[in-house]
Amino acid sequence: MTEADVIVIGGGIAGVSVAAELSRARRVVLLERETQPAFHATGRSAALFSEIYGGPPIRALSRASRAFFTGPPDGFADAPLVTPRGSLFIARPDQGAALAAFAGEADVAGATRMVSAAEAIRLSPLLRPDYVDAGILEPDSADIDVHGLLTGYLRLLKANGGVLVAPAPVTALEPGAAGWRATTPAGAFTAPVVINAAGAWADEVAALAGLRPLGLQPLRRTALTVEAPQDAAVAAAPLTIDIDEQFYFKPDAGRLLLSPADETPNPPCDVQPDEWDVAVAVDRVETATRLQVRRIQAKWAGLRTFAPDRAPVIGFDPRAPGFFWLAGQGGYGIQTAPANARLAAALALGAPPPPDIAEAGLDLETVSPARLAGRAEAD
Repeated sequence: MTEADVIVIGGGIAGVSVAAELSRARRVVLLERETQPAFHATGRSAALFSEIYGGPPIRALSRASRAFFTGPPDGFADAPLVTPRGSLFIARPDQGAALAAFAGEADVAGATRMVSAAEAIRLSPLLRPDYVDAGILEPDSADIDVHGLLTGYLRLLKANGGVLVAPAPVTALEPGAAGWRATTPAGAFTAPVVINAAGAWADEVAALAGLRPLGLQPLRRTALTVEAPQDAAVAAAPLTIDIDEQFYFKPDAGRLLLSPADETPNPPCDVQPDEWDVAVAVDRVETATRLQVRRIQAKWAGLRTFAPDRAPVIGFDPRAPGFFWLAGQGGYGIQTAPANARLAAALALGAPPPPDIAEAGLDLETVSPARLAGRAEAD
């Protein structure tokens, strides 16, 4: 398929999911720069669903995604997409004000409850009694089966006649009489609408189209796994995260996943972990817990790409007809993918947003590219 109704650039979860949604009604070509989809950020996520993690637009999109995760369409997945995990935000005595402020936010209060130091330690038994003073528990957060989610969307795309082309890095993107022409080593593709779901490369794709960048910034996030104590209570513990997001840890396939929650600016690339960040993660978690890390079993890094205001960018660019953004999801692209995909598909087709997304509290202006495009042109 070299002529389509929609070209989607980027085979991470954002691109795959919106391509699948659009394939229900349109001819879709999905172009991925690597040999397989989900090679970068999607394949390196901590994979947690939480309705209180991220800013207001992310929380609204997460709330609107819950029904899909808990009850996907028939035939979409071979196993449940989510498994109960829980999230525990903890605070030292000197972090009490930050914990109270977080707990007081309206959409946090309705999904959480305060816990004492004793209950925090019961829930997350590795915590040191002399470290934690109080916590906030979100009981309904969950681990996400990223492979199952991605596979389901790819299956839907294929069943509807959509085409995935990989590797197919876009080397030129030009408007023309037929809409947009995307040139790749695998051939040239044309469509009236092009969706920029290129993750860390989204501003680079915009530059190919002759557009000034929106200021999207990829930030490196480091993670590692270590041996976990053979304790059932530890295996069932929630994700445990410092209220100032200086570290987090959670059980992961019989191990413990640790992160220093770093956010280091990084150019788009196949990013690798920095040894300093690995050491920081170990030090911070050992300070807060009884864990003693003897050996690091695996380590990796991924890029979380943010707009300047840290809200996603979803919609048509006012500067270029037919050029649509689906980018800037930060570290929340997987947990918001179902709502992101349905919203983007509706807007790309000129339809109103799905009612449940509006009911979840999303203000479209907070995710519109127009909020950033004017600033980009002024610069």
